[in-house]
Amino acid sequence: MSEIHFIDTTLRDGQLSLWALNMRTGAMLAVAEQMDHCGFQSMEFFGFSAFMKLVREQKENPWDWMSLGAKLFSRTRLRYHGGLSSGFEKIPRSVLNLMMACVISRGITLTRSSNPWNDYGILKTEMEDMKSLGMEMVANVIYSVSPRHTDEYYAGKIREAAAIRPYRICFKDVGGLLTPERTRSLIPMVLRNAGDIPVEFHAHCNSGLAPLCYLEALKLGLRTLHTAVPPLANGSSQPSIFNVARNARALGFTPMVDEEAIKPVERHFSFIAKREGHPIGAPREYDLSLYHHQVPGGMISNLRHQLRLLGMVEKLEATLEEAAHVRQEFGYPIMVTPLAQFVGSQAAINVIVGERYKEVTDQSIQYALGHWGEEGAQLMDPNVKDKILGRSRARDWDGWTPPEPSLTEVRRKFGGPGVSDEELVLRVIAGVDSVRAMLAAGSPREYLNAKQPLVTLIGELSKRNDCHQIYIKKGDLSLRLEKREN
Repeated sequence: MSEIHFIDTTLRDGQLSLWALNMRTGAMLAVAEQMDHCGFQSMEFFGFSAFMKLVREQKENPWDWMSLGAKLFSRTRLRYHGGLSSGFEKIPRSVLNLMMACVISRGITLTRSSNPWNDYGILKTEMEDMKSLGMEMVANVIYSVSPRHTDEYYAGKIREAAAIRPYRICFKDVGGLLTPERTRSLIPMVLRNAGDIPVEFHAHCNSGLAPLCYLEALKLGLRTLHTAVPPLANGSSQPSIFNVARNARALGFTPMVDEEAIKPVERHFSFIAKREGHPIGAPREYDLSLYHHQVPGGMISNLRHQLRLLGMVEKLEATLEEAAHVRQEFGYPIMVTPLAQFVGSQAAINVIVGERYKEVTDQSIQYALGHWGEEGAQLMDPNVKDKILGRSRARDWDGWTPPEPSLTEVRRKFGGPGVSDEELVLRVIAGVDSVRAMLAAGSPREYLNAKQPLVTLIGELSKRNDCHQIYIKKGDLSLRLEKREN
């Protein structure tokens, strides 16, 4: 029982948390084969939020990554992240079923999924529907801090999760809120109430405490941890595989990864970070404000990115502070997709406009009406609820139910018999115009990998404008590069 297994999150949660999903498909393809040799038990490969990001901003086809990338893995079981839920918008179930069938057809047959209210009645139905399609589920139990989220609450939720018989349970600290002391009190309770369902531990490093919490969890009997490869570890991402493996070994455990095989992966992503201006994940200082706003790591990076696009990045701290107030008024929802985005978006609008709830999002209205869970509507501050619903726009959503068109109806609206299933899914999720622009951009750009250092060096030197001649000599090999005037 000394073996410790690792779920790699680098390509999914790592780059979501630190790079706002801005890594190119080619950069991932160039290192995928090497990652398959690292010994990870499983790897998070793709998540729902990347559909819109890749299509609308990167002009890259998500199915290219899932098709080309999946073929490069033969040793590591790949995971999707998400289920038959649509995140921020109500997407027809027929489209979500088709999306999942397309994912499964790429050989990805395991997903990790949540209900934002830890509602396992809803998650059981979703799990059974996905199982009929050929997809197994790891069920998240999401940790949070509030007057509602007590030990008794979590003991009950773990039992409810185990009762639906998922592939595994993942105890998920999306906000990086756990402390070593809280870990020592919760993990034994989690393992005890999970019964015979295996448990994984997924935590973010927002507070800097996640690596310590992982070690406490190991001492208490938990044997599967979620980690990332630097530079896509630490910061608001997961703990570094190198750090956790080294410390686990010092405690007498056996990390079931090949750290030598992981080093070229680290070098590759470090090169990509420096070349394309992505941040390098670094350990965080302890920040008590995190326990007030509880905004998850991936959302912080996206908030920063969106505020920067508006020229208002200096308003990030004020937005996080406002998020704490909005969350309390919304009844302490767990800060996870999509509820965290509803809270964060409303907080940002309150700060940007300069008056609280003068403008509200449609999602805030839907939340107040119970469209995203009756629990939220019941727990919301009555005065804030009245302010949100006391506008004409709220009448448009009162009594609304999301339409559930058949796949035939969806195809009639978004294409026709000539549109592939994959493109149809993208048209619904990201919009027809965005998909057309993506297709016009062509195939993803090719990146060199760490096995081609000389080619990489020549390519980089050829881009320099501060010299006209470069001479390279190593052993019997000599090479001269010369830039001529036209």
